[in-house]
Amino acid sequence: MNDSLQPLANRRTFLKQAAGLSAFFIVPRHVLGGPGFLAPSDQITVGFIGVGKQSGGLRNQFLKNDARVLAACDVNQTKLNAFKEAVNAHYAKQTDKATYDGCATFSDFRELLNRKDIDAVVIATPDHWHAAMAVRAAEAGKDIYCEKPLSLTVAEGRAMVKAARKNKRVFQTGSMQRSWAEFRKAVELVRNGYIGEVKTVKINVGGPPRPWDLAAEPTPEGLNWAAWLGPNMIERPFNAQLSPSLTDTFWAQWRAINEFGGGGMTDWGAHMFDIAQWGLDMDNSGPVELIPPTDNSGKGLTYRYANGVTMVHEPVEGKQFCQFIGTEGEVKVARGELTTTPASLKDKVIGEGEKRVYYSDNHYKDFLDAIRSRRNPICDVEVGHRTATVCNIGNIAYELKRPLRWNPDKEKFEGDAEANQRLSRPMRKEWKV
Repeated sequence: MNDSLQPLANRRTFLKQAAGLSAFFIVPRHVLGGPGFLAPSDQITVGFIGVGKQSGGLRNQFLKNDARVLAACDVNQTKLNAFKEAVNAHYAKQTDKATYDGCATFSDFRELLNRKDIDAVVIATPDHWHAAMAVRAAEAGKDIYCEKPLSLTVAEGRAMVKAARKNKRVFQTGSMQRSWAEFRKAVELVRNGYIGEVKTVKINVGGPPRPWDLAAEPTPEGLNWAAWLGPNMIERPFNAQLSPSLTDTFWAQWRAINEFGGGGMTDWGAHMFDIAQWGLDMDNSGPVELIPPTDNSGKGLTYRYANGVTMVHEPVEGKQFCQFIGTEGEVKVARGELTTTPASLKDKVIGEGEKRVYYSDNHYKDFLDAIRSRRNPICDVEVGHRTATVCNIGNIAYELKRPLRWNPDKEKFEGDAEANQRLSRPMRKEWKV
């Protein structure tokens, strides 16, 4: 070829190649990969910390919403292996391969946090581990989805908020009822005054936790019991009620023991007191007074808010619920149920010009979307902390059996040193927050 024509030929070749590349890049990625295709570069990578019974549903939800599960951590090797197998089976089926081996496993969550390719963590451990793990996850630059109740103590909850804010982390509390239609509708009816002025809220959940009362049992092979106890200062022997095997059908009862959980007050309370806080527009505050019963019934505690609204913990048989009682009607909401007085109120359509709350119909997708946008999700760490606080100070009032004055701004009891001592707990030096 004539040397004078070589640059022109090269340019024509380049333009043809560029045109082909341009045509490729303007084709939507979902067309290239089929319906629902999400490019790997768009997927949020996730690591799970704690893979007991609760993790199964969470795992399925995050996989369903196109998160990429890269790793898992647990102190129980049997549970860890089962989780890994489930994740690998999902991706093998998705990619039409006989096998897949892309889920790493760790026995120490700090090793998982060191993975630079993980964007976010899902914490589904017992409550006594939440703060130690969440604070360190935030410091490691991970966004966080943490199960409810958020914290075992008020001080630990505030430490989680501070760590998330300092490190600019997206943090979703696993109070998924906020992403369910019946609870959103109940809250919007209340906030728009359809039952008049709210006077009382009734909460039906279980009572406070009990002291340690379990017998020692042989520790199963593959379980690091010392690591399970983690931050707790008091040594306790293994008991299957605390950490059931994969074949046990009951939920772990660490929730009922005051060294690991807060009883029904925090387990279901973190759901139903949460709806009360939401409906009363108290997501950044809380009650100012607590009046407990003087017996050991575990029911009858009354909270009072600064605006005069009272909230009563009244356990009864049946579904857990939150019931708002106003001067002109009532709204009672439980899972899958919304009942109102008058009955016609249930079908009221909330108009665009009325008060609306944050809309989410998928708690897990909402978290993943918030990671991409860097906004707060529907149940941000502050919200989860405030709800857990209502539950935890309620347990303190039940324990002390005397009225308490609470300052939600300072997060302290007024004039009661004994009560304030219970806002935190001793933790092993390695895990302090």
